Amino acid sequence: MELGPRGLRLLLNLYPPYLFTRTKVKSISSDWRECVVELKKSLLTRNYVGTAFGGSLFAATDPFYMLMLIKILGIKDYIVWDKAAEIHYQRPARSTVTYRFVITDEALAAIRRDLEATGKSLPRFEVKGLDREGHTCVTVVKTLYIRKKDRGVRSADDEAPG
Repeated sequence: MELGPRGLRLLLNLYPPYLFTRTKVKSISSDWRECVVELKKSLLTRNYVGTAFGGSLFAATDPFYMLMLIKILGIKDYIVWDKAAEIHYQRPARSTVTYRFVITDEALAAIRRDLEATGKSLPRFEVKGLDREGHTCVTVVKTLYIRKKDRGVRSADDEAPG
């Protein structure tokens, strides 16, 4: 069964790691190019000094770019994995943090050029976590691994890249 944006949003919002940490997918665009996620500060996401725990801030960004690209490119034709990630903390998160994941036309065109030229792509995406006042609390950079599937041939590349 193929899930549309609304179905995937509902499923993710019931996923226990998101449910218990009060991570909520607010919206997914019909073309899969934009996704908005909120992390509410709660007893389970608060650290010793009362701000959002860094691990929760980071976990709230996973696996949205991967899912968006799988839906855009097609899971039957492409392998898409998170390859690397980095997090940069700018200020303590004392309120709800909102992430807006966007895949631009330019990024998608670059991915397709890479796939055509080399058979794989390693795009990097940046997402900022903004507090209620619009201040950047955290910036997360994700590197993804994308390649076209070989029909009927399963290889080590079908597994997550190391």
